[in-house]
Amino acid sequence: MDIKHYAYETTGVCSREIKIATTKENTIHSVSFVGGCAGNAKGLSSLLTGMDVQEVIDRLSGVNCGGKTTSCPDQLSKALMEIMDKDL
Repeated sequence: MDIKHYAYETTGVCSREIKIATTKENTIHSVSFVGGCAGNAKGLSSLLTGMDVQEVIDRLSGVNCGGKTTSCPDQLSKALMEIMDKDL
């Protein structure tokens, strides 16, 4: 299986970085958050494994956290958009 690994430095959220691995078929192989709420991050990562990258972007883009204009899920969507732009 051809897997690409990426690291995305987050802004405006508790996690510092998101590590993402995708397959050549544009599905999520794995996601891990560095910092932030461990339980939510593990749960989100588990749910996303095997999902299509574009579907994850569509579902998570714009999700905010409390009074913030972003969230860890929103930051993940931004990271995935960058990945998609680089791979085109």
